[in-house]
Amino acid sequence: MAEHKTFLLPDLGEGLPDATIVEWMVKPGDTILLDAPLVSMETAKAVVEVPSPVSGKVLKLAGGPGDVIVTGKMLAEFELDASLPQRAEGQDTGHHHGGGDHAPAAPAKTAAPEAKTEAAREDSGTVVGAMQSSDAVRSESAVAVGGVKAMPAVRAQARKLGVDIARVRATGADGVVTMDDVKRAAADGSAKVGAAAPAARMAPSAPAAPAAAPASRSTLSQSGKPMRTQPPGVTASGQPEQLKGVRRNMARVMADAHSKVVPTTLVDDADLHAWIGKQDITARLVRAMVTACKTVPALNAWFDGENLTRTLHPHVDVGIAVDTDDGLFVPALRNADMLDGGSIRTAIQRLRAQVEDRTIPSSELSGYTISLSNFGMFAGRYATPVVVPPCVAIIGAGKLSHDVVAVIGGIEVHRRMPISLTFDHRACTGGEAARFLKALLDDMSLPQ
Repeated sequence: MAEHKTFLLPDLGEGLPDATIVEWMVKPGDTILLDAPLVSMETAKAVVEVPSPVSGKVLKLAGGPGDVIVTGKMLAEFELDASLPQRAEGQDTGHHHGGGDHAPAAPAKTAAPEAKTEAAREDSGTVVGAMQSSDAVRSESAVAVGGVKAMPAVRAQARKLGVDIARVRATGADGVVTMDDVKRAAADGSAKVGAAAPAARMAPSAPAAPAAAPASRSTLSQSGKPMRTQPPGVTASGQPEQLKGVRRNMARVMADAHSKVVPTTLVDDADLHAWIGKQDITARLVRAMVTACKTVPALNAWFDGENLTRTLHPHVDVGIAVDTDDGLFVPALRNADMLDGGSIRTAIQRLRAQVEDRTIPSSELSGYTISLSNFGMFAGRYATPVVVPPCVAIIGAGKLSHDVVAVIGGIEVHRRMPISLTFDHRACTGGEAARFLKALLDDMSLPQ
């Protein structure tokens, strides 16, 4: 009797309890070889490929695209094929499971090449805040599925944009479909999912019956009186949406921060009236934060609330909050205290591009010493941004405005930027926070 193996979802290196299925590379009944691509899974950081742990017939798959699988739970079941290469007994696969029973693998007929191991890391990173590290086999190379070569993240983006990746014109090396190819197809509508092929569109067909006009909604009843969609006290109906990937992790991290930080917020306005010419606002904000960190190091620190220890940092790594449709990313602008304005802008553009393409390394998503949320580029003046441990402070920059300001002998109209400073009051005093904010405002007020 053929032996079966249950494959549990491994820890994909994010320290997260689950991952979301993006795309299966096989279906039940298919035969798959050892280490061949099995499934693409979306974590809080990226879309990664999980290879097959065995060679054999696929018996069962756990869910479909969009389903959330808990780490350590069944991902797939196989019927082992002793005539195909199997991993040697006791050989490390690089997968780390959260527990569960495994059926024993068949003895290896041909020993597979030595499994690649990942170097130890202090922290594998996450999207918002730092998570525990773990080692795992990861693959983010372009793999041909259905005759189309593309990175897992590109396939996931095509699915989100409603693009049929099989109809996208590939411009990458060796015929690989790139992220830009998918975005271009989404913009021009040349590869919509479900759209008829060109030949099909040319085929004659009977005239289609006119579509029935959708019923219009009204706030009035048939008697002409105002009506409610639901009686008072009744919850409005709607389709619940399960949080996945980045948003799922963001919800966990924010809840954790809320339970572990004692936040206090100071607000004031940076006066930009003296600025000469056009200047990079974000670069000036980063420079002012660096100045404030050097003036009051207590806010450029990490705090361990359990052991009541504080670590002051000699360098300044700024976490830049980046808003995306998938959720919030916070990449780290490393060594901001060593960069000039042009270098800051170049580094931020690189980080934003990597976030958008979901190609940002794990190391760039953790370890920052203080963070910045420039929400004012959209709307809003003041805020209480969330401090994510182990950091002790975050700066929120509001929307620029022209305000009437009293000066000696009269009034003037100055361009000003609202600044909000939220800090963990366990780690620094109100006086330290106020001096930090003053140093930041003083630097922002300089002509250049």
